[in-house]
Amino acid sequence: MPSKIEVKQVSNPADLEKVFAIRHEVFVNEQNCPPELERANEEEATHYLVTVDGEPAGASRWRKTNDGYKLERFAVLSKFRGHGVGQALVKAVLADLPAGADYVYLNSQLQAVTLYEKFGFEKTGPQFEEAGIQHFKMVKNQI
Repeated sequence: MPSKIEVKQVSNPADLEKVFAIRHEVFVNEQNCPPELERANEEEATHYLVTVDGEPAGASRWRKTNDGYKLERFAVLSKFRGHGVGQALVKAVLADLPAGADYVYLNSQLQAVTLYEKFGFEKTGPQFEEAGIQHFKMVKNQI
């Protein structure tokens, strides 16, 4: 059981390499996502790194799109899953969005839908496939 989960926004090259390594492990190695798709739009994104007791454990990002603020690339290394790392990451990213972020959305893999629902996201539209994986678009309820 982890004793200290820390989430921080990162932009320095050393931390970004940790972010990209985590995402590569989860999306490319585990889920067979094409590397070029996984690394798309990096320059316009705000990145996050989660550490557990100082060890890199998870990552995510958000970016401003024409539709609003899109949360993306939530990844937790397998040995850290089930210990609250993903919840800490979602909570921190939502808290760090700009004040004017009135439309917040994401494309959730099926197994993560319940995680996002805990934070007020609701499924919208039909189930769809992205990178060979089934997803739902989810929008944050702004009550």
